[in-house]
Amino acid sequence: MNPAHPTHVRYKVIALAVALAAVTYLDRACIGTLAPDIMRDLGLSKDQMSWVYSAFALAYALFEIPTAWWADRRGTRNVLTRIVLWWSGFTMLTAAAFNFVSLIVTRFLFGIGEAGAWPSVARTFSRWVPKSERGTVQGIFFSGAHLAGGVTPMIVVALLHFMNWRAVFVVFGLVGLVWAAVWYRWFRNDPSEHQEVNAAELEKITSEREPSNGHHEGWAYWKRLLSHRNTLPLCCMYFPNSYAFYFCITWLPTYLKEKHGLNAMELGLFSGLPLILSVAGDLFGGVTTDLVTKRFGLRVGRCGVGAFAYVLAGSAMILAAIVPQPMLAATLIATAVAASMFTLGASWSTCLDIGGNHAGVVSAAMNTSGALSSVVSPLMVTWLLSSFGDWNAPLYVMGGLFLFGAVCWGFINPHKRIFE
Repeated sequence: MNPAHPTHVRYKVIALAVALAAVTYLDRACIGTLAPDIMRDLGLSKDQMSWVYSAFALAYALFEIPTAWWADRRGTRNVLTRIVLWWSGFTMLTAAAFNFVSLIVTRFLFGIGEAGAWPSVARTFSRWVPKSERGTVQGIFFSGAHLAGGVTPMIVVALLHFMNWRAVFVVFGLVGLVWAAVWYRWFRNDPSEHQEVNAAELEKITSEREPSNGHHEGWAYWKRLLSHRNTLPLCCMYFPNSYAFYFCITWLPTYLKEKHGLNAMELGLFSGLPLILSVAGDLFGGVTTDLVTKRFGLRVGRCGVGAFAYVLAGSAMILAAIVPQPMLAATLIATAVAASMFTLGASWSTCLDIGGNHAGVVSAAMNTSGALSSVVSPLMVTWLLSSFGDWNAPLYVMGGLFLFGAVCWGFINPHKRIFE
């Protein structure tokens, strides 16, 4: 290649990150489809299964920021390798669960292992991706995750014809081990350390990148993060996104079966439809935030795009609770989730905008809010069902949360760095 022309090694990094996103959701989403078999074999109630779902999310929330802080300090080559090895191991160990306690402990440890994965990817993008491409790249990243999550129910249904639910967990865990080996062998923390990157590509990546600094310690650091005017609205904005997503990978199949009486084939399709449609939402949302930012500035490109998509998501979710037709209701839920995922390019790019070299920790703070909403989501569903006896109540709550998130976007200023 002509040395005057930049290489494209960063695209390989992006491809590996997308593969990571796919493996993440493959392992995370399969339990929702396998839940009926697990509950039958282990004798679990709906309330107990909700606690199993929440155990993962609680561990994920507790260890998200510490793991991201470690990645900001030490780099993501070793940190992501450890994360994937750990969670793949406990994905396989889920197959050994023999009662409620063993399952909830295994899923809690699984959550510890996976915590920090996406903030570590954000940190990787902050070092490897030029500013002008970050929204689009975030959209591509999340599209890989949601495509995997969307097809997972269909893959699981197909595999259950040949093996039991325990073997499915083992097969999915093995995929992560392969990814970890490739990542550790080929990836480097900074493009300047990679022998395949030429000077032209390095200049393209680093021309607008913030210089590295070592201010990652001390109470003043954490006080700055927690007290900054952007942190609270950023976290509140992200709460409904993960809340609705976690509903989709936990109770959505049960909702579709009990509320609308869908058969097995229809369940496989409509359980995955929200994440399949989210692939388009991810891609168009990422491209849109970059294009609108270029045309109208950072505030409109991030906050305006995010708020508009949340209003659409909230409206569609509320309509899903009102319409009587099963297919239309399922489609509206999928539309609402896809609209919320349209905001991911803007959300995670905002973390890079206001985080700079601390993008890992800033995105972890936002994602911790999402993890906490994932703890609440399945438990809230069972509480609403017992209180109101109707599956529509959880949909109204999600719709209201989306509208609340749209308001929160108005309080975020992507021009204001948390760490100047």
